[in-house]
Amino acid sequence: MLRQAKQRAQTFCDDYGLDLPILMAPMAGACPPALAAAVMKAGGMGACGALLMGPEAVAQWAADVRTTQAGPFQLNLWVPDQKPARDRAHETRVADFLAQWGPRPSEISADIPVSFADQCNALIEARPAVVSSIMGIFPPEVVAQLKAKGIRWFATATTVAEALAAEEAGADAIVAQGSEAGGHRGAFDAQNAAAQTIGLVSLVPAICDAVKVPVIATGGIADARGVLAALALGASAVQIGTALLRTPEAAIPASWADAIGRARPEDTAVTRAFSGRLGRSLRTDYVTAAEAADAPDPLPYPLQRSATGPMRAAGTQDNDIARLQAWAGQSAALAQAAPAEDVVRNLWAEVKATLG
Repeated sequence: MLRQAKQRAQTFCDDYGLDLPILMAPMAGACPPALAAAVMKAGGMGACGALLMGPEAVAQWAADVRTTQAGPFQLNLWVPDQKPARDRAHETRVADFLAQWGPRPSEISADIPVSFADQCNALIEARPAVVSSIMGIFPPEVVAQLKAKGIRWFATATTVAEALAAEEAGADAIVAQGSEAGGHRGAFDAQNAAAQTIGLVSLVPAICDAVKVPVIATGGIADARGVLAALALGASAVQIGTALLRTPEAAIPASWADAIGRARPEDTAVTRAFSGRLGRSLRTDYVTAAEAADAPDPLPYPLQRSATGPMRAAGTQDNDIARLQAWAGQSAALAQAAPAEDVVRNLWAEVKATLG
């Protein structure tokens, strides 16, 4: 089994020009060029979550990384949901609740700040090794453009059905996201996300058995044990996010980084309280309050993200973990407060020693 795992990982590395099969998760808002460059210097793949970035910002991020470090990286986009229905009375209740945690939102908007079509064009123009998707699959015309430019497409899936749909649509690899993962769940249908929280140990082999393309495991992987387990389960590579958030290159607020280092698995929670889309964060005071019986239900995405914007901005400014959007996976405590290059190199060195 380990011999097969080693061969799969080597084949993946050869195919993508990597020294080791470790990918940085594309964490929107927590993927500065310095972090991606450090992962690439270690021999892995860097990443950027471009959810809120316009074309100029995408181009600048890619240029900054390439100036610092050569190597492959991925750029990631959300596949947008339909615009949600508005309920002004509900929005007022949410705004009143949020006023207890920061500035009361003066306006709640359903507008997406950047056109998805413009973002897709910007990602293609940046010519990364990989463009990845979450929350669905790319439209056929985008897939055709990626293939015409020789850009690989990694599709995030949280179920076997999603993985099969992505493979059918032309995905070059499937990122199997276990329920342990920090940040947003990649479910194609927001309404089903809570019912489809499948752990990595069950999800990875099921997807590997169902598809013919390589599978990349992500969610709760933060040390050599997790990497070895994922490869043994059939993955060709792993993607790590929370494991990199305590590195100096991540440059997240100190209160968030410190809380990650103290968090047990039960200190995280899946919540819609920040954006309206289900995601795993630290169980902060705000998250706990938002789960109370007398709290209003979160608004749909992106209304909830708009509503919580003032609170989140104030939390970041004040370095206040209670009001921060503090995403974290269930293995958060394994994250090391060390340079990202060292984290990735040491992680793979321990795995390699076991694989032989």
